Amino acid sequence: MRIVRDTDSVLADWRGHALRFEREVGKVVLGQARVIRLITIATFARGHVLLEGDVGVGKTTLLRAVARAIGGAFERIEGTIDLMPADLIYHAHLGEDGRPRIDPGPLLRQGEDLSVFFFNEINRARPQVHSLMLRLMAERSVSAFNREYRFPHVQVFADRNKVEREETFELPAAARDRFLMEVQVGMPAEAEARRQLIFDPRFHNVDTLLTEVETGVLDPEALETVARAIQSGIRSSPALEAYVLALWDAVRRPETLGLEIDGVDIRRLVQGGASPRGMSYLLRAARVRAWLEGRDMVVPEDLRAVFPEVMAHRIFIDPVYELRRERVVGDLIAGVFARVPAP
Repeated sequence: MRIVRDTDSVLADWRGHALRFEREVGKVVLGQARVIRLITIATFARGHVLLEGDVGVGKTTLLRAVARAIGGAFERIEGTIDLMPADLIYHAHLGEDGRPRIDPGPLLRQGEDLSVFFFNEINRARPQVHSLMLRLMAERSVSAFNREYRFPHVQVFADRNKVEREETFELPAAARDRFLMEVQVGMPAEAEARRQLIFDPRFHNVDTLLTEVETGVLDPEALETVARAIQSGIRSSPALEAYVLALWDAVRRPETLGLEIDGVDIRRLVQGGASPRGMSYLLRAARVRAWLEGRDMVVPEDLRAVFPEVMAHRIFIDPVYELRRERVVGDLIAGVFARVPAP
């Protein structure tokens, strides 16, 4: 019993850190409370995050604020069409003495201390770079110079523009599956937040603005231990487990629910996806959400809160519907939750 109480006490302390982390990021990123909550969930579920949204909505500012609040060693790279995997590993240049030099690239520069790796506009990078990122995200390691480099604490954040498709490369399904969440970042809905972003000069210099965020609110080296404690300490009832299995079956075979979506042949809509790994990610995220809400048990609302961001990019649909993907998959998920009875 003493061990249980100690674990509960540790989780309570860390919940305080998590909420302080959200407040710090929220000081400089207005009108994105839900996005910040999702990133907090991913951080404590030890999952990688891909942000998608229009140009100028604050994705990069948000991720820089998150990296500052998490703390630890941070590196970033910009996606370009001529970026190659070696550019992440090493940097070859002429030294001041005129001799060629090779220095570690952004992936190797911080060694095992690397805690946040930010890939700006990842869809501008070539598939060869995506393959390297897949290895980093899946195994937290890369191979170079005849040895293996490990990054036990790293969390990858990436972003891509929603509207610009020229000179870009679609991420392969295997790489997208390594992101715990794909999060849409839209315009702030609140009028006051929009007013401040436009008229308050405090938000016009990002570098100065980010200095307001407290550094190192979280301890990157402790996050893995805390994440394991959350996963083992937050319970799910047999009824909740049956509900998850019913949702899984409904997503893969929506025609069995009698679900109808305008202009869609529901029998051919879902081609695959919603794998066991995806469903396990869903539960990991739901447990963290329950913990942040102050509960020790997952409830259906926890699943609904994270389902679109964890599962939508893992549902593979018929290519004829791909251009309408966002609306069609949104309708599919809404229909599934409307028709599968919750416990």
